[in-house]
Amino acid sequence: MLRSALIAASRSAGCRTLVERTPLLRPIVDRFVAGSDVDAAIRIAHELSRDRLVTLDHLGEDTLDRGQAEQTVEAYRTVLARLADEGLGGRAEVSVKLSALGQALPVDGDKIALDNTRRICEAAAAAGTTVTVDMEDHTTTDSTLGIVRALRVDFPGTGTVLQAYLKRTEADCADFAGPGSRIRLCKGAYDEPASVAYRERSEVDASYVRCLKVLMNGQGYPMVATHDTRLIDIAEHLAAEAGRTRDAYEFQMLYGVRPQVQEQLAGRGLRMRVYVPYGTEWYPYFMRRLGERPANLTFFLQALARRG
Repeated sequence: MLRSALIAASRSAGCRTLVERTPLLRPIVDRFVAGSDVDAAIRIAHELSRDRLVTLDHLGEDTLDRGQAEQTVEAYRTVLARLADEGLGGRAEVSVKLSALGQALPVDGDKIALDNTRRICEAAAAAGTTVTVDMEDHTTTDSTLGIVRALRVDFPGTGTVLQAYLKRTEADCADFAGPGSRIRLCKGAYDEPASVAYRERSEVDASYVRCLKVLMNGQGYPMVATHDTRLIDIAEHLAAEAGRTRDAYEFQMLYGVRPQVQEQLAGRGLRMRVYVPYGTEWYPYFMRRLGERPANLTFFLQALARRG
């Protein structure tokens, strides 16, 4: 219920105004968001890339304004040019949300999102890196996977995200784990109905392991997105069973979440990528992070109490 309430709050204009206008929350937001502009994102990318890999996410979603979608494209082209200029193309990629690129527009939304993402993929290729397409709520899954299939014709390294809490995902893993595929497997961060998603943590974890087995035994490149050390151990075991070397898969974690574990994995020679969001449209992302894990909410409340 708490998670549902926080995700509902992420869509509330009133809650957004309250949180964004409360200065004492800014240091807490800064734990999860790398800053408001490209300079901050590049600075954090430099810091993290000393021992880890990075994926940068220019925050924004659910736009119904074609001009705003165009601005998002230009923001990605800018950050990708900076990655190239700073020599970070080999250590950093970008993640995109299709709803920020026009997917939800009432006329030709899928086509507009595909064209916009294609332009970002072109800029990524020029910078010596690639793009991963984020997954959003279940109503967009078919559209998103269709767009990814189209992108991979010209940009075969384009990655996508699959969410273990959806009941369909094990089959999607089998469908997408072909040669050259890059699949980020996460648990899922949206409040989905029981008709399409597992609601109990134990069910989600079991699904995650089933999906991991498919990906590790597939022909693609699995990206294991979890902060759960038990699932990390299982992923290492499954990778070894499948005969994967350490450069044939990677772990991913969110910026600001379990940084010591990130450092430990990198220190052991495992590929560890950090998902780094930045930009002014941080509110929906921040609220979902609070809803995902009790530890995040505990940190938020403790920090709030110290500043109260």
